[in-house]
Parts: sequence; C-alpha cells; structure tokens
Amino acid sequence: MTMLKIENLHAEVDGKPILKGLTLSIGPGEIHAIMGPNGAGKSTLSYVLAGRPGYEVTDGSVSFQGEDLLEKAPHERAAAGLFLGFQYPVEIPGVSNVQFLREALNAQRRLRGEEPLSGGDFLKRARAQADALGLSMDMLKRPVNVGFSGGEKKRNEMVQMGIIDPALAILDETDSGLDIDALRTVGEGINMIMRKPDKAVLLITHYQRLLDYVKPDFVHVLAAGRIVRTGGADLALELEREGYGAIAA
Repeated sequence: MTMLKIENLHAEVDGKPILKGLTLSIGPGEIHAIMGPNGAGKSTLSYVLAGRPGYEVTDGSVSFQGEDLLEKAPHERAAAGLFLGFQYPVEIPGVSNVQFLREALNAQRRLRGEEPLSGGDFLKRARAQADALGLSMDMLKRPVNVGFSGGEKKRNEMVQMGIIDPALAILDETDSGLDIDALRTVGEGINMIMRKPDKAVLLITHYQRLLDYVKPDFVHVLAAGRIVRTGGADLALELEREGYGAIAA
C-alpha cells in the first residue's frame, strides 16, 4: 500500500521551473529522507505538497491516502492527515499555543466529521505531549513561539505534531539551527510520535546528523528538481564524505 504517490511532478514559482519531473512513493511505516544542495527544490516540494499559494503545479500528479492531493485546499490536506514542519517556525503574537492548537485540532476534527475535543480532554492531550518533549505547560500558554529560542520553537513544533497526530509528517529542515541537545530531543520526538506502522515521515535535510537519531528507511538525493539517486541510510554517510556533486553526477 502507498500512502503518498508523486508522479512526474513539475512545479514553478513566479514562472521559474523548480521541480522537473519528481517521482516518489512513500508507504505506511516508512521514513524517507530527502537531501540535496541549495536550490535543488527540497523546500518547494514541501510547499507544493502542503498547498502553499504561489507554488504552481504544471504537470504530474500527487495522491495521498488514495485521493488526489492537488485538488484539496491546504486546510483539507491538513485534515486528511498531512503535517508540515517549518524550517523557521513563525511567531504569532497575541495567540496562545493552547488556543491555537485547540482551534486547529478541532477544525480538523469537524472537517472529518468528528466531535471536537472538550477543553479538559484537549488539555490532557496537550499536557501529555508537552511532558514527553520537555516543554512546560506555562510555555504552551504563551503566545505561539514568541520569545522562544530556536530549540524551543522546534520542540514546540514537535508538541504541535503530537497533538495533531498526522498520518504523514513533512519536516522541512527541522534540524536547522539546533544544538546537540535540542537535536536529540527533536529526533526522539519524531520517533515517539511518527515511528508507527500507520504513519510516515518525509525528512528534508542538508545534513546527516539528524539521521543519527531518526534512522531513515530510504534516502533520496534531489538535484535540479528531480530525484537522481535513492538508497538506504548509508547513502547519507556517503553524501557527507563525497558531497552532493559527486553523488548527483
């Protein structure tokens, strides 16, 4: 069974082609890492899958859970089980984490025809995720990411992911700017939340270091808008030794 199937995907930004025939399949229980140089199209792929405005698909198809992903609006993709983790999580002054997450979760539940969680049930769920990732409830009551360090923002994003509980997490350079301790915490969070038979992860990263904590089943090299090589976890180590130029050539 395939959870995400991308076939011959072409996409452009402001009329400039970025993705040029990308094909990729991800099954339940799998962790895939995409690595590649700057400008290869890694972040563009994540934004296209999430439905970010300004990223136009010009050819190809994407199915998620057996349905046409590209026909869905961004909020419908989220409700279907897709989660996008940002390289630089945004700050939202004046909106508490708790308020933001409860509204986001219940909006998704309503769209799926499920009953919204009560305040008490939501707080129980939020507290469990925050405790598991070393984030205090006091921090969850603060405005979203305001005054957070880089590591705290990424831990907060892992808490968000745990509360939303997606089927597929697309994590765009979630290791960016993290020190060793924060990197370990984030890696453990990804494993705890997403390493399950019915879930999948697409990790987008420049470096092998996150893969020390989150072991991928497949590593793909993205260059010039398409996947040019696929291998196992050892491919990431080869990239560290040889660089992208040698591997993608």
